[in-house]
Amino acid sequence: MQYWLMKSEPDAFGIDDLAGRPGQTEHWDGVRNYQARNMMRDEMKIGDLVFFYHSNCELPGIVGIAEVARESYPDFTAFNPDDKHFDPKSHPDKPTWYMVDVKFVRKLQRTISLRELKQHAELADLALVRRGNRLSIMPVSPAHWEFILGLE
Repeated sequence: MQYWLMKSEPDAFGIDDLAGRPGQTEHWDGVRNYQARNMMRDEMKIGDLVFFYHSNCELPGIVGIAEVARESYPDFTAFNPDDKHFDPKSHPDKPTWYMVDVKFVRKLQRTISLRELKQHAELADLALVRRGNRLSIMPVSPAHWEFILGLE
């Protein structure tokens, strides 16, 4: 099993939105960064656990846990000209973009803020806290996963 962190803006799609979906499951669409796409497409497997991270909000931080429920498949939003994630260069017969499905596991007892995460030397090499890392999806080591859960 692998561990991940996936960022979403709560006013676009937050942890409560995921919890409210049928089966508490939803596709993670709209990723338009090649490195993040490659992680979803090539590395994420069913059963992998995900920290759900609220970004671009008053208190950015980890708010919950999800699980990969379906491995990668073409991101159909790229094919829809009416969708904000449309990409005219991506075609169903040769897709550029992929997505996975994630399933709600639980909300954390509290938000573990980015500010708090940055205060722990044990997390200094966590991609999220390194300067210049703006990826919406990133791997989390087992040691970091356990340490972060211990902060809850």
